[in-house]
Amino acid sequence: MTTNRLTIRQITPEDWQGLQRIAMDFCRSKYVLYDFPLPTGEEEIKALTKKFAESQLFFAVFCKDSDEMIGYVCFHNEDGNYDLGYCFHSAHHGKGYAFESCEAVMRYAAQNHSVKHFTAGTALQNLPSVKLLEKLGFVLQKTEFLSFRKDAHGDDIVFEGGNFVKLF
Repeated sequence: MTTNRLTIRQITPEDWQGLQRIAMDFCRSKYVLYDFPLPTGEEEIKALTKKFAESQLFFAVFCKDSDEMIGYVCFHNEDGNYDLGYCFHSAHHGKGYAFESCEAVMRYAAQNHSVKHFTAGTALQNLPSVKLLEKLGFVLQKTEFLSFRKDAHGDDIVFEGGNFVKLF
């Protein structure tokens, strides 16, 4: 897939270094508390990249003039429900790349997999992610309290997550 500025293709096992770079950057983000931990070690990231590639639901995103992976867009397909996910290196935030690639990948899924609606979840405290989902046409359906990580004392880090839906 291509857009005006991006090349988007399914992730392959060879993309492990790009995914590792993105995962290491995400680990330094203030939003890391609101998501599942991504591995950063070489063997673990290689295994995860292979798993992502086998799913055929993970897409690597590149600027057209570069071979450096700047992010990924993915779906988690649970019983025909396509839940949108994404992660971009912070050097590429605020440039519209996430919007452009998410829109292209959702259009691809709608056309090639007959997807009629998408879901997505994000922490309500993650305002850039909430704004991206709203710009993509998602609407908040409900909220729930979640925890994916523990603090230094072993207590759950609880946050309010939003469940969003977009009809296609």
